[in-house]
Amino acid sequence: MRILGINALFHDPAAALVIDGHTVAAAEEERFSRRKHGKRPVPFAAWEQPVQAARWCLEHSGLRPADLDAVGYSYDPALARPAGAMGLDDPWDHLRQTYAREAPAFLADALPGLDPDKVRFVPHHVAHAASAGLAAPHADSAVLVLDGRGECASHLAGRYTGGVLDVLATQRLPQSLGLVYEELTAHLGFLRSSDEYKVMALAAYGKPRFLDELRTHVHATDDGGFRAAAVPWTALAEPRPPGTEWTQDHADLAASTQACLEEVLLDLARWLHGRTGADSLALAGGVALNCVANSRLAADGPFRRVWVQPAAGDAGTALGAALQLTADGGLPVAPMPGADLGRGWSDEELRAWLERARVPYERPPDIAAAVAEELARDGIVAWFQGRSEYGPRALGHRSLLAHPGRAENLDRLNHVKGREEFRPVAPMVLADRAAEIFDGPLPSPYMLFVHRVARPWRDRVPAVVHVDGTARIQTVDREREPLVARMLMEFERLTGLPVVVNTSLNTAGRPMVDDPRDALECFGSAPVDLLALGPYAVRRGAAFARPGAAS
Repeated sequence: MRILGINALFHDPAAALVIDGHTVAAAEEERFSRRKHGKRPVPFAAWEQPVQAARWCLEHSGLRPADLDAVGYSYDPALARPAGAMGLDDPWDHLRQTYAREAPAFLADALPGLDPDKVRFVPHHVAHAASAGLAAPHADSAVLVLDGRGECASHLAGRYTGGVLDVLATQRLPQSLGLVYEELTAHLGFLRSSDEYKVMALAAYGKPRFLDELRTHVHATDDGGFRAAAVPWTALAEPRPPGTEWTQDHADLAASTQACLEEVLLDLARWLHGRTGADSLALAGGVALNCVANSRLAADGPFRRVWVQPAAGDAGTALGAALQLTADGGLPVAPMPGADLGRGWSDEELRAWLERARVPYERPPDIAAAVAEELARDGIVAWFQGRSEYGPRALGHRSLLAHPGRAENLDRLNHVKGREEFRPVAPMVLADRAAEIFDGPLPSPYMLFVHRVARPWRDRVPAVVHVDGTARIQTVDREREPLVARMLMEFERLTGLPVVVNTSLNTAGRPMVDDPRDALECFGSAPVDLLALGPYAVRRGAAFARPGAAS
């Protein structure tokens, strides 16, 4: 059974391919189009499909559109209601619903040979739930979905057993934890439906002194749902015009909202555990990208295991739609094999890119050792290896790497990327070394939890320690990621530090680097010392040496 999944309606358009229950490819349209998040989440853009991502998924597997058994579209317009009837101020939402109904025709036009009758609508939150509950490494689990909105709800709580979803609770709009966090993002001068992670980072600089007031507007109910709407943001703190300096009031409001969100999530998890008694909880939806809240759930919640979909936002619903149709067809679904589900290139293809770009390069005996040596010299390395990641985190395939032992490297990397000064960077560490340094959910391969940094290590790896003493770590499995593991081991041999800084290979406002052209352009425009493109090394000194300059 060959099923293509599509996410298109709101934001982060993506495609994923599942063959006989196995996830073989998944990619976000932004990595092809180079438009951050693929498009803005406005009704006028709802017709756009992830055409390039879908075509690549098929080409990668040697399939034509006519070979597909079904296409899952992660939204069901039959479930939607008029925006006004749901309490939403979205006067053009009817246009979005029209485009959703026409999605089969749009997809058939974009993928010649596809029978539009093969396109099936999968409810948005069911697609989110499947991306977590069916893709998780444990077969049966409770599942919690929280985001801005779907057809008429913002939340789903249920349980997967034997591949079958039992929905236990939903929360109807306009109540929405995701929309509340989006509103705060805009109030604080950031781009809503894009910069919510900046609010989470800013919260570490504040105190939750507005928490009591927020609780009157945002709180759990006793039926597995919640109230979250009509927060009087301006009464708590003045809005921050974009581009201006943030104040302590802004940081305190972010901290208060973060604390309130965590309280509601804990209440929802406790209710769900009481109904299911499950050991494991799988999370999806945009709210599940809040790694601080995820860690609070893991530490204080009732579930023994918490697993978060690495593409927890809307991009992940492409995979979820394909997995749900697979399960509905009676096939068992294999756990998600990892996040490296996007494009990759052979060594020969990478060399051809370098030759075409006419940049000097070398092929060291071991690229991992060469990179470790550059990092030990305090160089910044652009690391481009294997298949690209599905989801918003750089997980050792499209990364910027740096020395963690120099506190100034945080500002240095934020300068390279053109980011706000309060944004943290993350550490990568071998999975079997992580517990020595970090306290929190382990392993953590997808960088979706925060961990307390052990006090003896805070002065040794200051670049990766956030202002609150935490770090959002990525643990590296030696067998699954042998090249990254070798680089980490060589760096420790040279420096005594088993940690390397890892942040996404991109600059502010741009999608993560995906193909070799992107990598070369980023290397050429940012002050990076070495580009590790597969087994090849391109050094800044050689690539940008002035003609006639002394060597």
